[in-house]
Amino acid sequence: MPRLLLALLLALTLSPALADQRSETQQQLEQTRQDIDELKKLQEQLDKERSSVQQQLRKTESEMGELEKQIRSLQNEMGTREKEIQRLDQEKKKLQSSRLEQQRLIAIQARAAYQSGRQEYLKLLLNQEQPEKLSRTLTYYGYLGSARAKQLDAFNTTLRQLAEVESSISGQQSQLTEQRSALDQRRSELAAVREERAQVLAKLNRDYASSESKLELRQAEQAELGRVLKRIEEEIARRAREEEEARQRALVEERRLREQLERQQREQERALASAPRQKAPKPQPLTLVSSGAGYGGPFAEARGQLPWPISGRLIARYGSPRGEDNRATWDGVLISASAGSPVRAIHDGRVVFADWLRGSGLLVILDHGNGYLSLYGHNQSLLKNAGDIVKAGEPIATVGTSGGQETPALYFAIRQQGRPTDPAQWCRAQG
Repeated sequence: MPRLLLALLLALTLSPALADQRSETQQQLEQTRQDIDELKKLQEQLDKERSSVQQQLRKTESEMGELEKQIRSLQNEMGTREKEIQRLDQEKKKLQSSRLEQQRLIAIQARAAYQSGRQEYLKLLLNQEQPEKLSRTLTYYGYLGSARAKQLDAFNTTLRQLAEVESSISGQQSQLTEQRSALDQRRSELAAVREERAQVLAKLNRDYASSESKLELRQAEQAELGRVLKRIEEEIARRAREEEEARQRALVEERRLREQLERQQREQERALASAPRQKAPKPQPLTLVSSGAGYGGPFAEARGQLPWPISGRLIARYGSPRGEDNRATWDGVLISASAGSPVRAIHDGRVVFADWLRGSGLLVILDHGNGYLSLYGHNQSLLKNAGDIVKAGEPIATVGTSGGQETPALYFAIRQQGRPTDPAQWCRAQG
């Protein structure tokens, strides 16, 4: 009995302490949950801000690419128009020289006609003493009159052509002035967008200052590129299936036509056999047409012989570390080159992607058939659109700094069946 009373006393004494401890623990757990929730909210907000910065970067760099393209187009048009104005100026000088020469000849003829007058002609008509001289003189005067008429016609034609050329020059110069004004406006817009991009890039760099953040960013960029490539490969596979199905349908149709033609030939042969007096014609061989290989031949056969997309210095090799962290490596190469330099297709192909992508900037992806893709990133502007067919050596973009780069360089990669491969094994050795 005493033991039971002691136990009851101890329980009554410890209960408040245990309750206080449980309450304190509960408060700590609740505070921890709140801290975790705050951290989650902060992380979500940071991710949202980062996504917003990436969207701003995409917007500014896409605008820069479009403005660069417009500026290049205006410059090309202005160059063509200036050459046309030079050609018209040369033509104008020739017409002015012709006009002066024609004026001189007309003046000479006018003086000669004035000095000779019509007296000799009238005398010959009135006295008619020398018929043979009359005939020669009349012929002479006829020649002079015809020559003066032709000279005047040529002079009028020259004046008309000169007026047309001067009008064309005026029109070309007016259009050139408008293009120069448009070019200045585009350059001002480009300068403003470049300043906006610099601010966005500075904010992005501040957000990803730590090595861990940079690693996360690169991993996210690689994942983004991987998703795009997966979609492209799925689309290529779907198209290949459709082409194979179309080819199979064509083969079935060819067999049906062949069997039909063979039946017709057998029927003709039986008909000819029943008419022995007629000579049977020689059967004509069947001609079947099949589609040829596209994109300029197999990509795999060009291994080690492909040209590089640009001439420049290799500043990052395949498989080398990206920055200070060895956990991220290059799945292509980075080639330094002057901004605006043309980026050329390394092989015939079809454009399957031409747009801005996080980490790669303005990116072009070419499909070379049989699972081979080539990638060209960080461009200043894109010269081709998705679906375009390109030839080897054809310009497809220009070198730039899009995708967050600070110096002009080209990201160049080759994919084989979805796997990255070293471009140096495919392109010709330099130097």
